[in-house]
Amino acid sequence: MKDITESQESGQESDEKIQERGQWSSKLEFVLSVAGSIIGLGNMWRFPYLCYKNGGGAFLIPYLIFLFTCGIPTFVLETALGQYTSEGGITCWRKISPLFEGLGYGTQVIVSLLNCYYIIVLAWAIFYLYYSFSWDLPWSSCCNSWNLEVQTHYVYLIRVNRRRVLRLSPGIDQMGSVNWDLALCLLIAWIMCYFCIWKGVKSTGKVVYFTATFPYLMLLVLLIRGLTLPGAVRGIQFYLYPDVGRLADPQVWMDAGTQIFFSYALCLGSLTALGSYNKYNNNCYRDCLALCFLNSGTSFVAGFAIFSILGFMSYEQNVPISEVAESGPGLAFIAYPRAVSMMPFSPLWACFFFIMIIFLGLDSQFVCVESLVTAIVDMYPAVFRRKNRRELLLFVVSFLSFLVGLIMLMEGGMYVFQLFDYYAASGMCLLFMAIFETVCIAWVYGADHFYDNIEDMIGYRPGPLIKYCWKFFTPFTCISTFAFSLVKYTPLRYNSVYVYPWWGYAVGWLLALSSMLCIPSWMIFKIASTKGTLIERLKILTKPSSDLPKTKKEEERLLAIFTVGNSALPHKDDILPEHLKDTKF
Repeated sequence: MKDITESQESGQESDEKIQERGQWSSKLEFVLSVAGSIIGLGNMWRFPYLCYKNGGGAFLIPYLIFLFTCGIPTFVLETALGQYTSEGGITCWRKISPLFEGLGYGTQVIVSLLNCYYIIVLAWAIFYLYYSFSWDLPWSSCCNSWNLEVQTHYVYLIRVNRRRVLRLSPGIDQMGSVNWDLALCLLIAWIMCYFCIWKGVKSTGKVVYFTATFPYLMLLVLLIRGLTLPGAVRGIQFYLYPDVGRLADPQVWMDAGTQIFFSYALCLGSLTALGSYNKYNNNCYRDCLALCFLNSGTSFVAGFAIFSILGFMSYEQNVPISEVAESGPGLAFIAYPRAVSMMPFSPLWACFFFIMIIFLGLDSQFVCVESLVTAIVDMYPAVFRRKNRRELLLFVVSFLSFLVGLIMLMEGGMYVFQLFDYYAASGMCLLFMAIFETVCIAWVYGADHFYDNIEDMIGYRPGPLIKYCWKFFTPFTCISTFAFSLVKYTPLRYNSVYVYPWWGYAVGWLLALSSMLCIPSWMIFKIASTKGTLIERLKILTKPSSDLPKTKKEEERLLAIFTVGNSALPHKDDILPEHLKDTKF
């Protein structure tokens, strides 16, 4: 009986044992996970439109400037920070500089809000996918009960989207009821997201082999089909025709900067979380450069697929391309379905297309959720790194986000969705985070110090350009762009027509400030709660944690100090009397 009791107790102890943090099984899993995170819906529907809107090929000039001065340096910083500290998006900053821990909280607030609304796009895609399982696609003809008698396919698709999918109300003050068919689609999306990451990197690393590669196959198919349509050349000309005069417009530079931060998932903590599961000696610098060029290259190629289709629509309707070119969900759920419906075996291609949209969004979604869960688990490892605790935390995060998402599936939910998209994860919030990230690493922790850490991990020192970007170019560019966004701020208008009530804009600014205020609030709290003079408090709060990995140079320096200290101590034979020298102590 005693043996049985002891075995039960030992079994309980093993169940309650703190589990290891885990690592990627291979470098490829890390690369595919990051690729899936950064290569998402924005590459397909935002970059091409901005390129067309802001001077065609001339837009590539500010885009590339922001890429090399802000995008790549910040991308390397966040990924290397995660790999060096092996911590999530909050505790990594706590270890680098406790004064800047608010950075971690701010990024996770953005991620929490992003988790609630980004997945709505997946719900729409699942809805369209369901209706694609019919020989005659519902949006390929004008014979459905929910449609008005409109003969133009393009206008028809808009009607389908607004009347059948969204059931859009006149305004945000008329929220109406929940669209339960879309709610079911949202539930399916969250179930997929949950099981993609429920076992951490063990499950995520396997899922991305398919979810991160399949969209490229479909993009190639759509590109080939688009280039063979009549009018495709007209669309590509609009896409790339350079208008150098547009470079004098500050808004063009603002769009280029915000696009870099959007498409590279910067200042969300997701890169830090993914990098934290790397082995210490992984060459993260080389991985980052390859991923950055892959991301921008995908955006550029996607533009050909999109604008060849828009050129065809312009040709078919004999209208300027400006009347059919859109950005955002309208492009994916209006323009693309029209092109797919023209292909042979259109239901098959429609299914593939919306599966591609789902996978593009799913990758980005579950990485953001993983970022939040990783941050919480790393803050409280004794609580959540136990059997089934992490899975329970993931369920709670998913369920709460699902409930918030239901608000955006009401008849007035699209207005709420636009508020989240315009304010919660706006370029303004991301730029604000980037300013403090680069200042913390370059000036508080030390750019050279961080370069030493990177050298210790990868075996060589990266070129000096990135270091100078951290110290000068990136913060200056982000501050300038942030200031410009404040000066040129224009309130949100849905479809450029609907004006929100005053309280709607108040909710929007509350969403934006909820993340930005985390940084100064935390600084004030830590300074006030630390003892000593102001200078002493700042020294304590800007000192890195002592348990961070030491570089070889630091270990050699400590060994030298220890050796010198020991050699300075007198030997016992020099201080003991003759009769005690042979005594063993």
